[in-house]
Amino acid sequence: MEKAQDLGIYLKKMRSNVKIKDMNDNVYLVKDLRQFIKHIKEYHNSGSSIHEENGFYFFIDDKFRNFLFNLDT
Repeated sequence: MEKAQDLGIYLKKMRSNVKIKDMNDNVYLVKDLRQFIKHIKEYHNSGSSIHEENGFYFFIDDKFRNFLFNLDT
């Protein structure tokens, strides 16, 4: 059981430090994936828009939302 518990902690840490590329192919480290997704759901929940975070720009559309939501599963 200890191994499974360690794996769960490891996966949780991985979700906390996810790297994604922005519109300019710059790599952004998402330190809290759940907070990032929460913001996208609240402010960019449909259609297309641009999200700026710490000087990184992301084109938010259905494809990007699906990508993010699949990371959180």
